[in-house]
Amino acid sequence: MRILITGATGVIGTETADRLLSHPAAPDLVRVARRASGTAIVRWNIGQEPAPPELAGRWDTIVHTAAATHWSMTRDEATANINTLRAVLGLAGPETHVVHVSTAYVDGARLPAGCGGTEFEGYRNGYEWSKAACEEIVSTRHRGPVTVIRPPLVMGRRGDGGITRFSGPYTLLPALVSGLAAVVVGDPDGYAEISPVDEVADVIVDAALGAPPTAPRTEVIAGGQGSLRLARLVDIACDTINTYRTTKGVEPIDRPPTVSTDSWNRFFLPLAEQWLSPAQQRAVKLLAMFQSYTSMSRPFEPTRQVRDSGEVMAASVWYWAENRHRRALATPSPWTLIADRRR
Repeated sequence: MRILITGATGVIGTETADRLLSHPAAPDLVRVARRASGTAIVRWNIGQEPAPPELAGRWDTIVHTAAATHWSMTRDEATANINTLRAVLGLAGPETHVVHVSTAYVDGARLPAGCGGTEFEGYRNGYEWSKAACEEIVSTRHRGPVTVIRPPLVMGRRGDGGITRFSGPYTLLPALVSGLAAVVVGDPDGYAEISPVDEVADVIVDAALGAPPTAPRTEVIAGGQGSLRLARLVDIACDTINTYRTTKGVEPIDRPPTVSTDSWNRFFLPLAEQWLSPAQQRAVKLLAMFQSYTSMSRPFEPTRQVRDSGEVMAASVWYWAENRHRRALATPSPWTLIADRRR
C-alpha cells in the first residue's frame, strides 16, 4: 500500500507519520514537507512549485495535513491553503483515497452580517474560511473516495503531553505566567473542545489504512457534552503550572478573573487600546483570537469522542512547562497603564 502524507513535519503530520511507520501493517509511506532535511522527507513547497519526481506514480491513499494555521491570516494568505489542496489533488487518481485534515470549527458558530464576518463569509478567520473551502473542493472535485477529518484545538499526547510544536492554544500558557493574560475573556460555562494529538493521529491512521468509503465521510473528533468548560480549562492550566512552579521553589501565579465577551468588547477593550503598552495590546489581540474557541455555546457532535479532556490538558501543560521552563518559572508582570501618546 503506497501512501503519501503532506505536512509531515507539522504537529499532526509528525504524529500520524510515526504511527503509520510503526503500524503492524506499515505501508510504503512517502513523507512530504515544505522544509525538509536529509533524505527521509521529500521537500516540496506545495502550490508554489511542481511536484518533485519522487511523487510520480499511483497513490492508494493521500493524507493531506499540510496547512497554514495562523488565525491572523488575510484572505490572500489563507488562499494558499486552497492552492495547496488543488496541487495535492493533482497527484490523486480516480481510485486514490484522499484523507483531508480540516478543522471542527468549519461547523462552528458563524458571525452575523455586520459583525466583522464579511471578509471570511461569516467565519472567524482566514484559517476557518480556507478549510471550509477546501472541504467543498475535495468532496466535490475528487473523483475517488474522500474522508474529511475534523479535529478541534490540538494539545499534546494523552499519556505524556508530548507535541512537536507549541502553537494555537499554547499561546494562553505564557500569557498566564507573564501576567499579560490579566483577564480571561469568555463564558466560564462555555465549551472548550480539545483533543490529544495522538488520538487525532489514530483517527487519520484508521481512515488511511481502512476500507475507503463509498461516499464522502466526515469524522469529527470532540468531547461533545463531556468536553471541558472554559473555567475548568483555566483552572487546570493554572493548577498545573503552579504545581510545577512549587516543585522548583517558585511562587505560584494568580488565576486571572473571567470577563464576559460582551463586557470586554464594550467597556474594557476601548480602555485597553488607550492605556496599555504596545506589548500588552499585542497580547490582548492574540488572546482575543483564542477566546471564541474556548467559550462555545454548544459542543460539537463527535463521531470519535475525546474522553477526560482534563487529563489531556494537565499532561499538555506539564509537558510545556518542562520544555519551556524559563517561561513557566517567570515572574509575572501585572498590567501597567500608560498615557495615550496620541493625545
